[in-house]
Amino acid sequence: MKPLPTPLFDVYALSLPRGHGFGNCPPVEAWQTEDGLAFGVVTRDVNDGSIGVLALRRREDDVWSIVCREHGLGTVTGAVALLKSAMKEGMPREPIPAGTARRPALWDLQRRSPGSIFNLLSQPSHHVAAWLINQVYLALPNPDKNWTGDFQTSNFHTRLWEAHLLACFREQGILVTQPWPSPDFRIENRHGGVAWVEAVTTNPPTPYDHANAKPTTPPRDQHERSFGPAAVRFAKTLRNKLERHYDLLDHVAGQPFAIALADFHAPGSMVWSREALIAYLYGTGVDVTERDGKRVATAADIKYLLSDPPIPAGLFRTDENAALSAVIFTNTCSISKFNRVGISAGAQANGLRYVRVGEFYDRTPGALKGIPFCLDIISEKYRTLWPHGYEPWSADLEVFHNPHATNPLPRTLLPEVTHWFDAGGEIICESHYETSILWSRTLIRNMSDPIPTLSDFLGQGPPVAK
Repeated sequence: MKPLPTPLFDVYALSLPRGHGFGNCPPVEAWQTEDGLAFGVVTRDVNDGSIGVLALRRREDDVWSIVCREHGLGTVTGAVALLKSAMKEGMPREPIPAGTARRPALWDLQRRSPGSIFNLLSQPSHHVAAWLINQVYLALPNPDKNWTGDFQTSNFHTRLWEAHLLACFREQGILVTQPWPSPDFRIENRHGGVAWVEAVTTNPPTPYDHANAKPTTPPRDQHERSFGPAAVRFAKTLRNKLERHYDLLDHVAGQPFAIALADFHAPGSMVWSREALIAYLYGTGVDVTERDGKRVATAADIKYLLSDPPIPAGLFRTDENAALSAVIFTNTCSISKFNRVGISAGAQANGLRYVRVGEFYDRTPGALKGIPFCLDIISEKYRTLWPHGYEPWSADLEVFHNPHATNPLPRTLLPEVTHWFDAGGEIICESHYETSILWSRTLIRNMSDPIPTLSDFLGQGPPVAK
């Protein structure tokens, strides 16, 4: 038995029903077996100081299984001895419980022809992401029976988005279950807040090769960028989900319902399409004009998107869509995200350098542009952007609240994200993390190559996420 590093424990803990949420009994020590088939923690009650243990072992299909949970122990020494016994160093994996389906191996193609984006995971530059994706997949409480086949072939990004969401939710200590085929997730906090979440991706009218397609150029016209093709794709995707009336299902009725959305409608579109989602949801854009020699942004209300036939803008403008409590969004659902989380936490980078370039959100009143940055993700400057010393799963997650929702989504249910909500007729943005990133891409270089600098990228505009 040996100590378990905190970042690795944070990955394994995503398999716990509440993830990183230990309530009043946080971990004080973490251990793992030499064979890697078991891990456990010693906990201490913050109220009475009593000691507890929690131990998990790998099943025959690699899913973590809880084998020991005890509270009220007298000493840490006794707790460690109990852990050592429960983790059963050198013993075979745990059997799969009767009536439980074996979790298919994510690497086993079963004669399927893999998609080009799935094949990227076999490259050395993406080995960290591949390992981490597999760990989060194994943590899903009840994945769809087609999950692995979809991920390996034509539905890679939808399944990646589900894995990304699970990691975001459990990182925040939320109880995540999948008790019904749809919506995809039921989430609950310790205070009784509950919501249902359906995950969806915005896809292109005509499929493209996600691994090799040439990046698209964002529209140069601000109006088209906000209300053009990207907004139209968001509108059609959200409308399709709303027409399924998840809110009327018996197990959902009367509770908050949210749609979680990630964008893949065009190659690299996630880098620049975010403002189109905001414009569509609230029916407002930005006009930039010259005033007293300075560029000034003013809000502009828009009734329709640039589509034929016209699609009304402002999904959240009236109570017509009150069944939708919120839209959850990120512009970083990518292999790069999984690479960055793992490598910034200390995973070996195989002699490669990962550099994130983009723009920080500028909180200066009246600012029209972000603050450019270019950082090696293992640098101290990058890691200290985040309180726990590496990039969080939830760092780029945003929740857009519907001011007319019949069942509003409590902001306390997702405490570590950015929230957009109505306050006296004004849409307010509140971020959990001091650092917010507007857009970025991740560059992969050999360690022997010169470190890119910010001047290499200034003036290029939003580049495309890899």
